[in-house]
Amino acid sequence: MMKVRTQVGMVTRLTALVMLLAAAFFCLQPVRADNSEPPGKTDTFTYRVIASHPHDPDAFTQGLVIDNGVLYEGTGINGKSSLRRVDLETGKVLQLHALPGQFFGEGITVFGDKIIQLTWKSRYGFVYDKNSFKLLRVFAYPFEGWGITHDGENLITSDGTAVLRFINPQTFAQQRSITVTDGNKPVALLNELEYVGESIYANVWKTDRIAIIDPDTGKVTGWLDLAGILPQGRRPVDVLNGIAYDAGQEALYVTGKLWPEIFEIEPVRVKAKSTP
Repeated sequence: MMKVRTQVGMVTRLTALVMLLAAAFFCLQPVRADNSEPPGKTDTFTYRVIASHPHDPDAFTQGLVIDNGVLYEGTGINGKSSLRRVDLETGKVLQLHALPGQFFGEGITVFGDKIIQLTWKSRYGFVYDKNSFKLLRVFAYPFEGWGITHDGENLITSDGTAVLRFINPQTFAQQRSITVTDGNKPVALLNELEYVGESIYANVWKTDRIAIIDPDTGKVTGWLDLAGILPQGRRPVDVLNGIAYDAGQEALYVTGKLWPEIFEIEPVRVKAKSTP
C-alpha cells in the first residue's frame, strides 16, 4: 500500500511540474489579439489644376487615352457613339469613326498599334488600326463593357461592379480577376480606367472620386477627390468620367461626360487614413 501511495504522489508532483513549465512557456510567448493583418493606410488627394483645354460639350466621354502625345477619345450613346482623335489644345476633332447605331460605345485603350474599344450591353468589342481607324476585328465577352486599360501585358476591364478582369490581348480570354476593396469593403461602380505608373486609376460612377488601386491585390491605396473641379453654371453636364495619362510628360488629364473642358491636374496629398 505504501508503495502505491508513493507512486501516486510522484505522478501528481510530475503532473504539477509539467503544468508549471507549460504555464511559464506560454507566459513567455508574445501576446496576439488575433491573426488579422495590421491596419493599412489609404492616401487622400485633392488636386491642383495646371491647365484647362476645350472639350466637345456634346461628347459623352466613355474612354480617354493619350498615346505618344496624341489624345484619343471614345464616346457613348446609341446613334452618337464614336472613336476620335482629338487635338488637346483646341478640342478639335481631327479624325472620327462612328459606331453603328445599335452600339453604345464605352472605354478605349491603345495597345501597340491598335485601339480597342468596348461597348456596353451588346458585349462586343472592336479592334482598330491606330492610324487609320480601320476595323480589324470584332470580339465578344460575357459581361458588360465599361472601362478598359492595360498594364503592358494584359488588358484590364471594368463592368460596373467591384471586379476588374485581366484579359489576354490576343485571345481576349480572361487570365485572372481582382475585387477592388477599400479596407474590407468592395468598391462598386468602377467605370473608366487608366494605368498610371504601377497603379490602376478608376472613375467611380456618380461620384467625383477616382480610386487608386493596387493591380496585384485590388486594394485601394488612395482616393483622388475632384469635387468642384468643373465650375458651376457652365451648362448641364453629366458625371466625371475620363482619365488620360501622358507618360512621356508625366501629365494627368481628366474630364467628364458632356464636359466643356479637359483639365490637366496634379494630385495633392491631403492625409492618410487608417483602413480596417
